[in-house]
Amino acid sequence: MNQKEAQRKTIETLTKTGLFLTEEEKQRVEIADFGLNRLEQEGLQLITYENNSHYCAKELVLFPNQTCPEHKHPPIGQTEGKQETFRCRAGQVYLYVEGEPTEPIQATIPKESEAYYTVFHEIELNPGEQYTIPPNTLHWFQATDQGAVVSEFSTTSRDEYDIFTNPGVNRIS
Repeated sequence: MNQKEAQRKTIETLTKTGLFLTEEEKQRVEIADFGLNRLEQEGLQLITYENNSHYCAKELVLFPNQTCPEHKHPPIGQTEGKQETFRCRAGQVYLYVEGEPTEPIQATIPKESEAYYTVFHEIELNPGEQYTIPPNTLHWFQATDQGAVVSEFSTTSRDEYDIFTNPGVNRIS
């Protein structure tokens, strides 16, 4: 799937969910393949509504079974790192964070990156459910076979500082 197809599919998914974008926002839909070139397996589609020195608001779209690779948002200068709340709007998401591992997990770890997934405390998010991820906490998430839409509310987002467990990931590609 190329970038234009992914943008179209993302806009279509948001619209079906009842989340409408302006024409200007449609042009800003970001397709993040994390430099892995496996978008449909490991990737994320998003639109950032606002990102300023106080807060950030985004919509995250996950295609069916798509995984956002494991990462954390570290302290930057005097800030403790990004704290984010994920609220599931549509579909179902398996979120994994540090803590007691869940046995067995429901997600399927992407084979090509298997060694880079290290946290397995599972939180299942269904529409209307939310979870807050503390700063500097390793986490990753995956949609089920129906895909998912997740609203993210967080402190300021500085994607360029995110630390991924997979050294091959390039967040800003």
